[in-house]
Amino acid sequence: MSAIETPCLKICVLEPGSQLCRGCGRTIAEIAGWGTLPASERRRIMALLPDRIAAMTAPANNRAGAKE
Repeated sequence: MSAIETPCLKICVLEPGSQLCRGCGRTIAEIAGWGTLPASERRRIMALLPDRIAAMTAPANNRAGAKE
């Protein structure tokens, strides 16, 4: 059996606002179900992660929906 590819960086802390993991950018539901997801769904989610992480690390005034 081959290992399941994972974006986990062992930095398992959820951002309060977005509820995304600071390390990998996944939701708690995605993390919990990762091992049972089809490979195609894991790849789809992994394609979204760079944008999610960038949005979390962007300065507050540059985030979508930020109030002035």
